[in-house]
Amino acid sequence: MSRTRRLRAAVRADWHSFLRRRTAVFFTFFFPLIIVVIFGVLVQTEPTGGGLFAEPPAYYVPGYLAVVVLFTPLSRVGSEVARHRDGNRFEKLATTPLSRAEWLLAQTLVNVVVIGLAAMFLLGLVVALTGAVLSLSVATVLLLGVYVAVAVALFCGLGAVIGASADSQDGVIAASNAIALPLLFLSDTFVPLDMLPAWFRPAVALSPLTYFSRGVRAATADAGVGSGLDTLLVLAALAGVFLAVGAWSLPRTD
Repeated sequence: MSRTRRLRAAVRADWHSFLRRRTAVFFTFFFPLIIVVIFGVLVQTEPTGGGLFAEPPAYYVPGYLAVVVLFTPLSRVGSEVARHRDGNRFEKLATTPLSRAEWLLAQTLVNVVVIGLAAMFLLGLVVALTGAVLSLSVATVLLLGVYVAVAVALFCGLGAVIGASADSQDGVIAASNAIALPLLFLSDTFVPLDMLPAWFRPAVALSPLTYFSRGVRAATADAGVGSGLDTLLVLAALAGVFLAVGAWSLPRTD
């Protein structure tokens, strides 16, 4: 069996496995709605005032997208790795032609599709419910799609590392939340840099999510594809590293 056929079969199996989990499907799309309603509709922004939400609504679009790009792959891939470990599936996987890297790539491709759909849904909600004014063109929308895909791949790799390191599915969820929550608010998303202590601001550049948020904000604000390409290159390089480390961390046997 060729690599393409192995990947196609693995992607098909993972896709149907996701669809069978109706609760997971529901909350993949419902969770972003909660975030937009709480922060964008109930809290709202005050562009002329001060405080946490003092920027125009469009400023927070990367933060809203980061919710699904960050939390969903960490929890889904991490939990999937933990389930495979509990069910001794990696031991069975070792007897098949499918390699660990191919297994993780199949998981990543499914997550790119699922989270890409959720991101489109979320972007529409943000524009409709918060009144965010975005400068979008066909090229910019395509660039946003690439940003989402690359960021999802990056955090799928990190999710694999968490799933391989945690001792249970509960441990995966706890570790994922412990990593994702600080990243969500300390990666130039909802909290502007000038609200952070001066000594801490350089550390924001250490978060891979920072390059996602800055690139998305530059693309949607400037309506120029070139304005987001530099951060995309950094994000893509980090995604390659995280995927490689994630594939290496997967156990060969249980």
